[in-house]
Amino acid sequence: MAVVRYLSLLVPVAGLALAALLTRPDLRTRGAALFGGVAAAIGLTALNTVAIWAGWWTYAPSSGEFQRVPVDLWLGWAVLWGALPVLLPLPLAPTVVALAMLDAIAMPHLAPVVRLGPDWWWGEAAGLGGVAVPAILVGRWMAHERRLAARAALQLLTFGGLTLWLLPSIAITAGDGSWRHLTELPPWALSLVVQVAALIAVPGVLAVREFAERGGGTPYPWDPPTRLVTTGPYAYVANPMQLSAIGLLLLTAAATHSWSLAGGAISAVAFSAALAGPHEDEDLTRRHGAAWSAYRRDVRAWWPRWRPAGPPALAYLAESCHMCAGTASTLVELEPLRLRLLPAEWHVERLRRARYEGHDGYRVDGVAAIARALEHVNLGWAMVGWCLRLPGLDRLAQLVADLLGAGPRDIPYRRAHGRHTLQASRGRDADHP
Repeated sequence: MAVVRYLSLLVPVAGLALAALLTRPDLRTRGAALFGGVAAAIGLTALNTVAIWAGWWTYAPSSGEFQRVPVDLWLGWAVLWGALPVLLPLPLAPTVVALAMLDAIAMPHLAPVVRLGPDWWWGEAAGLGGVAVPAILVGRWMAHERRLAARAALQLLTFGGLTLWLLPSIAITAGDGSWRHLTELPPWALSLVVQVAALIAVPGVLAVREFAERGGGTPYPWDPPTRLVTTGPYAYVANPMQLSAIGLLLLTAAATHSWSLAGGAISAVAFSAALAGPHEDEDLTRRHGAAWSAYRRDVRAWWPRWRPAGPPALAYLAESCHMCAGTASTLVELEPLRLRLLPAEWHVERLRRARYEGHDGYRVDGVAAIARALEHVNLGWAMVGWCLRLPGLDRLAQLVADLLGAGPRDIPYRRAHGRHTLQASRGRDADHP
């Protein structure tokens, strides 16, 4: 039994070392392989939970377990399904077929550590399609800098699984607390916890999207943005992703009665402030120079501003549209900072919706443009705008707006006369592109 467990870890690790020796990956590819392994490890945790419940396979009781799975087998499996395929120069389909064939040969020989049920192939298929393929894809996309939106989305799912499932499970297993405290809550209390968690997650989710859309990169250290991001949640706080993650960990700690998880979350803040923060500051100063220094003078790392910093922008709303004109009037009353409102009829293009244009060439239309404009008001209205731009909800919000009469329309072009605008920010915030 011990030999089976040792080989389950040593063979994949030896294969990874051999692949690294033959391919000599650069730093970015090594980081991508590491992320592929982490993604596979998180996915395997969920897969094994379902597999044990469905009877696809079980594990013999032994020491060194996590979630009733031998740790060495779990880690070796993560290397085999996540890290190793990122380094191999094989197309995806042959790689998945090779993994399936390897499991078909190896799984029956892992007894008595692994006990296969009669329908274990269903679990194998679910694992390859739901765990191995996404882990391999995100790793390869990161290594070759492809599919930015897709790899950012898969990274977000991975970080979400790490924050909401894996780290709390480790803290509960090694320390105190129980998931039963959460699952046995009354329906109204459980609903409240879910809603609070969703609100806490909003800045972090939008920060990941901001990295992809405005920065050209992702939160992963070996796949960073190429441009400095100071918009969206970053106009209010320098660490929105970390704030969301810590908030979610503390909420989970309270819901599961886990002092270990709460202590781990607080320790993570201390580590970031004392060690990771200075290193990040040095790296960003080297890459972005004075722009980063100026940004950090205006925006704190952990305590959000009420009114935004960040660069100026333009918003175009049609004067000939009653609904758009009313929205413009409301924005004027809210006194946004660094946002200049102009009639859509003045735009050099023939606009058909409201338009928001950033200083960096970024542009977005429709409800998303209004949501972007709200980011220039204050933190409360920015949260409303971020909720409107959540992936999936942004399309739903646009569909509802279209049904209510805010759909695309022909906006007549009219040459601008003088310097009249619908609204211009006051004081030093009146700077505009």
